[in-house]
Amino acid sequence: MKILMTGDIVGQPGRTAFARTAGRMREQQGVDMIIANAENSAGGRGITPVICDELFAAGADVLTLGDHTWDQKELAPWLKNAKRVVRPANFAPGCPGTGCVTVMVKNIPVTVISLVGRVFMSPYDCPFRTADQILAQKNPPGGIIMVDVHAEATSEKIALGRYLDGRVSAVAGTHTHVQTADEEILPGGTAYITDLGMTGPKDSILGRDVNSVLQKFLTGMPSRFSIATEKVAFEGALVTVDDKTCRATGIERVREYM
Repeated sequence: MKILMTGDIVGQPGRTAFARTAGRMREQQGVDMIIANAENSAGGRGITPVICDELFAAGADVLTLGDHTWDQKELAPWLKNAKRVVRPANFAPGCPGTGCVTVMVKNIPVTVISLVGRVFMSPYDCPFRTADQILAQKNPPGGIIMVDVHAEATSEKIALGRYLDGRVSAVAGTHTHVQTADEEILPGGTAYITDLGMTGPKDSILGRDVNSVLQKFLTGMPSRFSIATEKVAFEGALVTVDDKTCRATGIERVREYM
């Protein structure tokens, strides 16, 4: 089973890059499933129901979110019935939506879990204990298990990867928009990478216009961070999983410029 996980899709440039690349990679590289982090896809802040439909039409099988989940107000009521959009499982109880979904791919169950970090971020529930709770359910998710860890701190992502090693098929970090070069198969058979990177404009500061971000740093004054448009790239990782053992056998970084 080949599963493509994409880094944070940022704005219209990122959505266009995803649409141009996802389907082609599915055909040319035999990709069986695509999991895309889309929490920055609506102008850099959150996602809308219309954009969800757009990304599914472009080739995504499951969309994961993060700390910007609630930025677009129309999403919350819609998310209650969304089947393939996964917000962090360690949000507070009572939040709409789900943090875990299982879909069938080639007659094999593939579970996608979303977690959000706590270091340098808001005081969410513990991602470690939340993962334990999901995996220890009376009817635990079966088959291949892919985890998106949306976190700021490298150490927290690595710790979660090690903590879940041997219990899930892959742990991939998102949120920082900078692709890391530490992809590996951990000792227990879990594929790991600290950050998938960003699907969006690289001639930028994390996808935003350089000058607007610089003004914020130089003056401390509020500034509207518009989405950049140049040097757009598609970033992520292609994970190969043995569909009998559910252990990863390979992980390869992906970066393609438009």
